[in-house]
Amino acid sequence: MNDSSWGAPPQAGQAGYWGPTERGPVPGAAPAGPAYDAPEAQQTRPMPIVPDGPAYGGDQDDDRGAARTGGPLFRDEDHGAFPGGDGSGFPSGDHGRFPDERYGGRSGSPSAQPHATPQHDSSYVPQNPEPMPEVQPQPAPAPAPQKKSAGRDLGAAIGVGVGLGVVIVASLFVVKAVFVGVVAVAVVVGLWELTSRLQERKQIKAPLVPLAVGGAAMVVAGYVRGAEGAWVAMALTALAVLVWRMTEPPEGYLKDVTAGVFAAFYVPFLATFVAMMLTADDGPWRVLTFLLLTVVSDTGAYAVGWRFGTHKLAPRISPGKTREGLLGAVSFAMVAGALCLQFLIDDGTWWQGLLLGLAVAASATLGDLGESMIKRDLGIKDMGTLLPGHGGIMDRLDSLLPTAPVVWLLLVLFVGSG
Repeated sequence: MNDSSWGAPPQAGQAGYWGPTERGPVPGAAPAGPAYDAPEAQQTRPMPIVPDGPAYGGDQDDDRGAARTGGPLFRDEDHGAFPGGDGSGFPSGDHGRFPDERYGGRSGSPSAQPHATPQHDSSYVPQNPEPMPEVQPQPAPAPAPQKKSAGRDLGAAIGVGVGLGVVIVASLFVVKAVFVGVVAVAVVVGLWELTSRLQERKQIKAPLVPLAVGGAAMVVAGYVRGAEGAWVAMALTALAVLVWRMTEPPEGYLKDVTAGVFAAFYVPFLATFVAMMLTADDGPWRVLTFLLLTVVSDTGAYAVGWRFGTHKLAPRISPGKTREGLLGAVSFAMVAGALCLQFLIDDGTWWQGLLLGLAVAASATLGDLGESMIKRDLGIKDMGTLLPGHGGIMDRLDSLLPTAPVVWLLLVLFVGSG
């Protein structure tokens, strides 16, 4: 600093003099402070006199009035508001800045916080209003527990099941050949559903014509010639699939014929064991026992699993099946097996029925899981829509097909081929 910056103050009337005059202090003037040189004084501006009230009004100025910050210009001054030339409450060029920040003070200092409270400014809102009481959110009511759903139209399922049962039992005990025809029709429809889903979902074209003809012939051959006839018909059907597919381009030949041979074994060949059961003297009762045990096993699994099921049996394959349902299937099937072997099958005993029921529960469950695996791979829920409440024919044959050879074999071992 030079000497003139902090030297003796100039006399009254001299340029740059801010001190008191002969008449006394100038009202509204800032306190006396260090004098500046004349060139510097010319570049400064006198501070405006604080008016008694705000210099603006009207609704359009409410936001400016609310934005005024009442803070002292200097640390030794009283708190107050400084209306600027632009009506913002601050000196021109310092719009939006606290006075302490403008003149070297720190933002947020205590001197920058108090506000002047105009008495006639209705738009003024204090900086520290009384806090509103915090409203605690009301907890959402717990959702009402939903009842378990079977996932299907139970009424339609029962009606269709009863109708199919009447047709099967009537054909079974009236004319055996009619029942064989019912089995053959079911096989053909099942093959159509399976090959259609393979083509739709995987672009696999298993030849339907040789499969349908060979499948129906397989069922008839099993009824007429027994196991030997069934095996021969199975071999001829597989050969027909290979030859039939040769009439089309070779692309995809291997996967198409593989799927065709699988379909021939899975649907008509396993169904042939039902026709072979019918050839015994008490054939209708054996077939009825086979059907009753399979249906009772499925019913027990469904009823117990729906009511008590909590532990998943195979969640990756069929999330709806539970271990409790499996126990229900075993219990129901064993009781039904003991009753059927004791009262329906010649030379049968109750303990044989217990073993038969246990085997049926296991094979029916595996058959159901096997088809569930196929449907998972295909990305579908049902194989068809022909049977309301059930899906397709294959959705009813899933547990019957693998159970047929098990029941046929155990009955032959327990009471003979008869």
